Amino acid sequence: MSSNTGSSSLPDPSAPMAASPLTRAVLEIDEYAATLGWDQPARLFALVDNAKLRSQEPALAAQLGLDEPTGDNTSYTPIEQDEVPPGTPLDKFLGTIAWPDAVAGCALTVERQMLPPSAEGSVPHGMSEKQLAAWVARHPDRQEVRMTVAVLRDGARETALRLREKDSPKEVLTGADLVPGLAEALAATFAE
Repeated sequence: MSSNTGSSSLPDPSAPMAASPLTRAVLEIDEYAATLGWDQPARLFALVDNAKLRSQEPALAAQLGLDEPTGDNTSYTPIEQDEVPPGTPLDKFLGTIAWPDAVAGCALTVERQMLPPSAEGSVPHGMSEKQLAAWVARHPDRQEVRMTVAVLRDGARETALRLREKDSPKEVLTGADLVPGLAEALAATFAE
């Protein structure tokens, strides 16, 4: 596990107070990605359980500024991993990952173009993935979206979706099953 970016243990002010620890982590990653701007490569994060990190790796917890309990014993710290290799399909890249036991979960943030449900009926059949991507890129109703998907070893999932045209923390949509295919691919990185 490499740490390219640290994360503070302070709660994210844009996260709802009642949000689950996983929701808070995914919103923290979304906010971090927002500071980098759009047109960024995919980013992979390990999620570590703060309480376990303090007890099992106190020196690392201190290095990350997590050595003092915050009263919330079920919070996660995202630790950005090495860059996703450019040009490597995400499914192939995710198939190469094996996480150490200290990692409680993982998250991925990736940008894509999508169509609103009203346009899905007009998608031509029989196109390759590359042809379909080009067709969507030319569609007048396309929307650019940043998806941040997180999964835990125990199966819990959370997603944050941010549309480029509504680029505000108050406009981020969250939910467990918003991008099920990507969540499944991330969950498979924990399979034995």
